[in-house]
Amino acid sequence: MSHSSSWSTDTDQQSSMHNSISEILKEKSLKPSRRSLPCLAQSQTHPINLNHFLSVPLSPEPKPEVEALTQSISTSCSLLPPQTEDESKDQYVEESEVTTCETRADESVPQQKPVTRVKLEARTDSVQRKTPPGSSGLFFRDGKKRIDYILVYKKSSPQVEKRCTFEKNLRAEGLMLEKEPSLTNNDIMFVKIHAPWDTLCKYAEQMNIRMPFRKKCYFTDWKSKTLGSRFHLRCQQIKSWLPRNPMKLDKEALPDLEETDCYTAPFSRARMHHFTINNRETFFSNSTRSRIVHHVLQRTKYEDGKSKMGINRLLGNSTYEAAFPPHEGGYKSRHPIKTHGAQNHRHLLYERWARWGIWYKYQPLDLIRRYFGEKIGLYFAWLGWYTGMLIPAALVGVFVFLYGLFTMESSQVSKEICEANTTIMCPMCEDTCDPWTLSDSCVYAKVTHLFDNGGTVFFAIFMAIWATVFLEFWKRRRAELTYDWDLIDWEEEEEELRPQFEAKYSKVERVNPISGRPEPFQPFSDKLSRLLVSVSGIFFMISLVLTAVFAVVVFRLIVMEKFASFNWKFVKKNWQFATSGTGVCINFMIIMSLNVVYEKVSYLLTNLEHPRTESEWENSFALKMFLFQFVNLNSSTFYIAFFLGRFAGRPGKYNKLFNRWRLEECHPSGCLIDLCLQMGVIMFFKQIWNNFMELGYPLLQNWWSRRKMKKGGGGGQNVDNKAQLPQWDKDWNLQPMNAHGLVDEYLEMVLQFGFTTIFVAAFPLAPLLALLNNIIEIRLDAYKFVTQWRRPMPARATDIGIWHGILEGIGVLAVITNAFVIAITSDYIPRFVYAFKYGPCVDKGRHYDDECLRGYMNSSLSVFDMGEMRNSSQSRYCRYRDYRAPPWSPVPYEFTLQFWHVLAARLAFIIVFEHLVFGIKSFIAYLIPDMPKDLCDRMRREKYLMQEMMYEAELEHLQKERKKNGRRYHHEWP
Repeated sequence: MSHSSSWSTDTDQQSSMHNSISEILKEKSLKPSRRSLPCLAQSQTHPINLNHFLSVPLSPEPKPEVEALTQSISTSCSLLPPQTEDESKDQYVEESEVTTCETRADESVPQQKPVTRVKLEARTDSVQRKTPPGSSGLFFRDGKKRIDYILVYKKSSPQVEKRCTFEKNLRAEGLMLEKEPSLTNNDIMFVKIHAPWDTLCKYAEQMNIRMPFRKKCYFTDWKSKTLGSRFHLRCQQIKSWLPRNPMKLDKEALPDLEETDCYTAPFSRARMHHFTINNRETFFSNSTRSRIVHHVLQRTKYEDGKSKMGINRLLGNSTYEAAFPPHEGGYKSRHPIKTHGAQNHRHLLYERWARWGIWYKYQPLDLIRRYFGEKIGLYFAWLGWYTGMLIPAALVGVFVFLYGLFTMESSQVSKEICEANTTIMCPMCEDTCDPWTLSDSCVYAKVTHLFDNGGTVFFAIFMAIWATVFLEFWKRRRAELTYDWDLIDWEEEEEELRPQFEAKYSKVERVNPISGRPEPFQPFSDKLSRLLVSVSGIFFMISLVLTAVFAVVVFRLIVMEKFASFNWKFVKKNWQFATSGTGVCINFMIIMSLNVVYEKVSYLLTNLEHPRTESEWENSFALKMFLFQFVNLNSSTFYIAFFLGRFAGRPGKYNKLFNRWRLEECHPSGCLIDLCLQMGVIMFFKQIWNNFMELGYPLLQNWWSRRKMKKGGGGGQNVDNKAQLPQWDKDWNLQPMNAHGLVDEYLEMVLQFGFTTIFVAAFPLAPLLALLNNIIEIRLDAYKFVTQWRRPMPARATDIGIWHGILEGIGVLAVITNAFVIAITSDYIPRFVYAFKYGPCVDKGRHYDDECLRGYMNSSLSVFDMGEMRNSSQSRYCRYRDYRAPPWSPVPYEFTLQFWHVLAARLAFIIVFEHLVFGIKSFIAYLIPDMPKDLCDRMRREKYLMQEMMYEAELEHLQKERKKNGRRYHHEWP
């Protein structure tokens, strides 16, 4: 927290300062804060045995070592003067690389290359045999310097010059490097990186990293006997008598996550005496150290005299194969965690987060954030919040479904369909199909009532409001997390350019108004032309989706005639289920096949645009992936909801596709069951497929890597016991995090959110399926992050990015689609019009009983003379679903007055429903502030207290300096 005010030692100011502090001591306490996670290193509450990995006794500042290191840097890639045998061997490895680099530069001496390689391999073989087993892969060979980052390269890589320059510049920045060959592959070399104390302090100040600030506890020793505190104590006593919440994790299980009242402030070397530094080795957490090293890696040059820098560019040109922070040891232990404690934070995450046995527990978000960073922590916080909010939605959906189940037998419409043994329906095809009786579809009508009943409208309104409440309360939850995680005052620093952008536009430069440095510039004409090409590609892929939907429609028309004239009586009787089921299965296979194509096309189109930074690339890629997969997933659903049966025509004048296949009609009880079947099958199988691919694919890849290790496939040693490998070798054999980051994780959940809200009126069980899937999804993702993936770089973020805007757009679309589903797809409006205008209860003043729908089925079916179609003198009448005049009327087959009443009611319902729901959504969004008032007060309060504490700490420091120097002086606030 920066302050520019100067400090004076005037006596009046000192007395006023002490008065203000004494007043603070008498203040009422606020709610304890969890925002001081760095303080936990000082709290002495680590799990048992955790200090073996995470803490080292306090040692003096290693300043002479750093100075000697920086002075020994030369044009060659050499380390410090050799102090031990291992260090001399490490120095030989680097000098041999330089020799290789020089021989490659000098084409006249090509014979030195194989000689150098033979010496290098012989040396590295001797080095790997003498690695101390006690380091567990988390420290340098001296067992003291902690490994903060790992770089991996191939010895056969031709980019030796760039690697030497890069590593020389890393040492010039203050980092320490040590090389180690792989035990499983002779061509792999690991570069271990350690950040000394001075380097950490330097870059922590540059990056404005918030660290624990030395303060006086104004609240912990305060005791009050007011009525409020007594009431609070009584509530605590009553709460202690109640059963413990089984979803919460015990504090004994996470002993180093106890809440503290420690405040934080941006780190400053000039004010180092203000910060709580009990142990330099644990003051900066592992994730903070990794983030600082990553910051240095991104800004270190690899070519002298050129503005080319960053580990991302070196990974892109294969100078390095991988760069990642190491895991904090293994995730399993021979001893139970309850008796022996956690070995490290990874072990703790596995036991208290990634195991299936604790699927019902809350997630330890603070530990997730500390280990994986704020960006991944916010993803799991959002996923947990979304899953928790699905519980009331799933309960209401189940109640609506049960209401339909219990009233299925008493439904007047279903009764009339099941008892219509004499009602002859028109044939489904004109040549080979015979007329059928309405009672043949009795089961179909009963199943339709499960999802198309009086609770449909209520549930659609509820889900629209639920989506708004979910997003508004997520904003509040996000505000609390950003406060607890010290992200309120964090501003995203200027991002580095992407290597592809720099390579493409390096010839044209323009001064960056933020950094003031010249950088490559993309002309507007080039940007516009690339954007137009990208948009054209998007529309082309969307047209491909519509073509696939059209192919499925043709397939449904073909199989409809085949099933309607099938010889097997069971299939012929249930031809509608058979048609819908086969159509859904074919459509699901097309969806999953096109998803693979869309990912590659999105990647190509995004790279074609040449986004300037990584965040721009991620947002552009995420938007394309969402558009492609959303259209792919929902296009067939939109067809069934709004187009199926709307343009079929009538008997004797059917509309045909290509003058060959008659368009599909809706069942006499409505088209909603087809929409429900479509959603249920796709949602169920897609979730199973996604969960299998998320966990199965990394498991298979890691199994194959372990199999190659045991056989020595990389030319290394045959390793039978994986525990013998150092941590860097274990991490290298894990799978890297997805190249798209969290895009795939968010995309899956956002598409599920769309499926849950957009057509929820047709499928009230969608929230329940989503809830069950998400309970599994959280543990799958947790298991994958902890056990199957390398540790990702702990990145910072204050929100979920572009996905919040997409979720709000889905919420608006959900209101519109649900209004149209109820008005057009469902039979709610026709039944409503009949009950109020044409039913038997019109003159009785009651319209809500099932008796009021008596005769509805007969009213919704029109009459056709089959003699006209078959050119037969013998006429026979059949019924079909429509509101048309009978053949004996003066204007046969014209729309009746009831048709226009139903149409007007549908349009009126859409307008009223949308305005009502949008009004409720806007009112709720207005009522719910984005930040809780208690949090606002707490932030203002702590800002004031922080200022007071900093002033008092500076006053104490000045008084000590005055006593030490024996004179009074004025000091400017640093």
